[in-house]
Amino acid sequence: MKETYKILIISEVQGYIIMSLKDKIKEAGYQVSVVDPDVAQISAERDTIGAYLIYGSDGIGDMQQALIYLKDQSAERDIPIFTVGSREENDAIGRVISGHLIRQFFERPVNVNELVEVIDTYIAKFGAQHKKKVLVVDDSGAMLRNVKGWLEDRYQVILANSGAMAIKYLATNRPDLVLLDYEMPVVDGRQVLEMIRTETEFSDVPVIFLTGKDDRESVMQVMALKPEGYLLKTMEPARIIAEVDAFFERQKAKLFD
Repeated sequence: MKETYKILIISEVQGYIIMSLKDKIKEAGYQVSVVDPDVAQISAERDTIGAYLIYGSDGIGDMQQALIYLKDQSAERDIPIFTVGSREENDAIGRVISGHLIRQFFERPVNVNELVEVIDTYIAKFGAQHKKKVLVVDDSGAMLRNVKGWLEDRYQVILANSGAMAIKYLATNRPDLVLLDYEMPVVDGRQVLEMIRTETEFSDVPVIFLTGKDDRESVMQVMALKPEGYLLKTMEPARIIAEVDAFFERQKAKLFD
């Protein structure tokens, strides 16, 4: 649904045209935020980004670090980029960000309605690529295949067959949820969650245990690390799916509080 996507406008200027763009994008049913071309401000946006809209200006040279960051995020998370600027500004952006990552360049003066229509059409066609990412961590290949089968219609499912592989993935990627087994060789689920909570880059990634361990001692050991939930593998698949859906519904509700 549209309201699950945010269009992030990156602009040094905050004039009438930016406010007009913001209003039109909201009218189309999306969330929208305007940030400066600053890596810290852009990276602070934790919502599901449907598209980046870069609004060029005379100070395009000062946007270099932000453009590099946007290029990396677009490539890693498959987020489309649209630009608005003079021909020279668009050319300068294109020299930093590979052409295939920029879906369309718009020259000023821009037709706001046309721009929003293009973005809307693109997201309507390719929005499925922005499914929430769920990292499933389990040393059982059969369990990994089962969970992938249960969830892949709704979510983008990434599989890791060890705690070490999960940590390696998290070092360069940010899933929206981790489903974590407790009993694994070498690095067990509790140790994985401890590492997640102590790493600044991904300490706030939500984790739900999906495990066969149901004894009180095991459960209490991990509650202090504040997982989002504790599910048992013996549950019916429909119940596990429902619990994952409910988690994302709660996350979505927080956006509108």
